[in-house]
Amino acid sequence: MVHLTTADQKFSSVEKKRAERRISVRLPLRVRGRDARGVAFEETTASENLCRNGAAFVTRFDVAIGSDLEIRIPNGNTSYTPRRPGASASVRNADADFATHGRVVHVGESQLDGERMVGVQFTGPRFQRLFRSESAA
Repeated sequence: MVHLTTADQKFSSVEKKRAERRISVRLPLRVRGRDARGVAFEETTASENLCRNGAAFVTRFDVAIGSDLEIRIPNGNTSYTPRRPGASASVRNADADFATHGRVVHVGESQLDGERMVGVQFTGPRFQRLFRSESAA
């Protein structure tokens, strides 16, 4: 009979949760939440890697595992094409910014002094845009 230590159980649990392949991609992120002391923050940063269910990014804030964050990935396409004549100019196109919530599941040291690598699991909508086949578009 094999007995797993707590560290082994945590590692095994993380590996089971990470069923999707991560893509190393730098996309701009807008992150909002509360740090480990409960102080509200908002930061512009960039993803280090991304999958449909989560992201990793560097932050200068001390966030605690289990913290809930708001995450926005700007579309980057600011042009607007009306779908029909007379459509309101305030209507956004189908490629709106991606906005979701995420729970911090990992905090580690970054290669930059004073910054941390944070991994979040999306608890709101999943990220779809990057993973659509170009042939399906």
